[in-house]
Amino acid sequence: MSRARILLSGAGGQAGWELRRTLGALGEVVAVDADTLDLCDADAVRRYVRNLAPTLIVNPAAYTAVDKAESDAERARAVNAVAPGVLAEEAARLGALLVHYSTDYVFDGSGTTPWREDDACAPLNVYGATKLEGERAIQASGCAHLIFRTSWVYGARGSNFLLTMRRLMRERDELKIVADQTGAPTWCRDLAEATAQVLARIAVPGGGFGAAAPWGVYHLCNAGETTWHGFAEAIRALDNAAVELLPIATRDYSTPARRPLNSRLDCDKLERAFGLRLRPWREALELCVQLA
Repeated sequence: MSRARILLSGAGGQAGWELRRTLGALGEVVAVDADTLDLCDADAVRRYVRNLAPTLIVNPAAYTAVDKAESDAERARAVNAVAPGVLAEEAARLGALLVHYSTDYVFDGSGTTPWREDDACAPLNVYGATKLEGERAIQASGCAHLIFRTSWVYGARGSNFLLTMRRLMRERDELKIVADQTGAPTWCRDLAEATAQVLARIAVPGGGFGAAAPWGVYHLCNAGETTWHGFAEAIRALDNAAVELLPIATRDYSTPARRPLNSRLDCDKLERAFGLRLRPWREALELCVQLA
């Protein structure tokens, strides 16, 4: 892949921090966060992209407060739907490539079969609905794009399940953890490194993209599956914590936003297109904890 000018949003987030590191090998990274660029201001986003004229836009930024989004739908839509649409329109105008991250929450969580990219979407909450709207805005723009749907993202920094559990396990003797939602915990470092590997396999925008290039939606998460309770058990074992973990049902853990029970994602399409499959989630978790 030729050297590129890369615009990276959400650089202060857990995925953005890792992407800033991995993308540096591919070009000049211009990293922005909420203090630098307010994604709620569509006009400001458009001006910034036009002034920078990047050849590659990578957008991990998102409104991810799932419960808060139920009462803050306007802001969630601005960040998750409108801003990606603007980035896509500008990418199309520049002939740039847009890489965007979406979520398992675009599905309704029914059944037990891992979701494929072409399965019908039916989000249960505002967060999922706005992320789906962002996907569709990108697709409608006509720009060259890669949309990576992922699940249960965590890392050694930021706000996520791993860090919350490690803190609570030090503070409490007992925790109640949902045991009937199933998915794949995904280490943000693996997500970032896989992104860089995909980009290294394709031509840089500005040099021209062919219609036959593998653009579209891909599922990208660590291999295997577990529940939130199983995830917590794995964290407890790695930390040798003495806390008791009580499994509970989703119906017994009331939240403003509904959650899908089945968040399994089928990642076969990614492997067919790029020869990539992420390591098992337990291996990734162990390495993350060792490096934290």
